[in-house]
Amino acid sequence: MENVQTIREAQMHRGSALRSGASTRRHRALEEQLESLRREHDELRRTMFEAAQVQRRLCGPRHLRRESLEIATEIFPVRHLSGDFAGVFDLGADLVVALGDIAGKGLPAALWFTHLVGLLHLHLEQQGDPAAALQAVNRDLCSASSALPLTTLFLARLDPRTGETTFCNAGHPPSLLLRREGSVEMLHEGGPVLGAIAGASFTNGATCLQPGDTLLGYSDGILESRNFAGAEFGMERLVEAAGRATHFSAGAALFSILAAAKDFAGDQPREDDMALVVVHRA
Repeated sequence: MENVQTIREAQMHRGSALRSGASTRRHRALEEQLESLRREHDELRRTMFEAAQVQRRLCGPRHLRRESLEIATEIFPVRHLSGDFAGVFDLGADLVVALGDIAGKGLPAALWFTHLVGLLHLHLEQQGDPAAALQAVNRDLCSASSALPLTTLFLARLDPRTGETTFCNAGHPPSLLLRREGSVEMLHEGGPVLGAIAGASFTNGATCLQPGDTLLGYSDGILESRNFAGAEFGMERLVEAAGRATHFSAGAALFSILAAAKDFAGDQPREDDMALVVVHRA
């Protein structure tokens, strides 16, 4: 009987050791899988960060001075990549300012960004005219074989020497022209959202930035910033914040307006991308 008991105890000990070894191997395998997932996650974050930097570079310089004009632009994505975009680039002796909002957020919207910007550059070089360029972009988007997201876009061509501005607004919230003496004009002229109506027509508006005037372009993420009570920042607060910053430089005005929206929202998380463009004529 003692031999039988000894054999049983040895078998139990062996079984316990086997179970312990199997548990150790499973634990080690899980640690290796977790480490692999961490490496993949870190690599994905680096890739998204690099993609965000490429997107920002494609938008053009954040700050630019040309003759009497000073221009500041910035995008603030909810995630790494933004569906909103703001950019400035040369067109002959003139400057072009573009501010847009591609439906959606994050990677899906950002993937269409390069395609849209490519179309915009192509047609502006060919047409030179904001309305004609947007009409051609809209035609291309509507005739595409794949379903492209709807896009709003404000496009302006400015003469840095005189301040003369030709613009076209394709369904985007109207940019604001803040005059030096305190009046505010809304730049509505243009056409519908891009990619919505095949054959839609677009018209130009024209204005002139006088010395001391400021042109403010923004995306709806600014207007729709909410506070803890669910109230939106809205147009009235935007105009008030912009009015306080009209005597600032373009860069200082941009961050002053952003700070006003941020202060209003407090600790409430943002729900949409934001983009701002400030053009100030010294």
